[in-house]
Amino acid sequence: MESDHILIRDLKLETLIGVHAWEKKLPQTVLLDLDIGMVSEKAFESGLLKDALDYSQVVKRLRTLAEKHDYPLLERFAEAVAQIVLKEFQAPWVRVRTRKPALLPGVREIGVEIVRRQGSGIRNQKKAGRKERPSPDS
Repeated sequence: MESDHILIRDLKLETLIGVHAWEKKLPQTVLLDLDIGMVSEKAFESGLLKDALDYSQVVKRLRTLAEKHDYPLLERFAEAVAQIVLKEFQAPWVRVRTRKPALLPGVREIGVEIVRRQGSGIRNQKKAGRKERPSPDS
């Protein structure tokens, strides 16, 4: 994969997420970090938004997801984020890191990090027999 990518760091979302009864009623802060593969190289030459990925629209769409999703696990939430970026914004690849403050003694945050490519997903990665974590640079 190409190394040129867009960064979105510490996107703070308020959402209902978790498996415990109280988590289903009390919104929690979830932080997202995204690395999004460049859709096109045109923006480097033209300097025009029409040739670039409008990351403000990505942020807006992910805020909507956080308001309306019903996934209890961070793993499933991260997968939904990845699929939105790939399908709705046509990114060639995305790395999603999602985390929330941990309520466990001695643990600051709990989180999940995944990498997805166009045409890939959990099932496709299992079929390919991948055991190591995929990297956007590979």
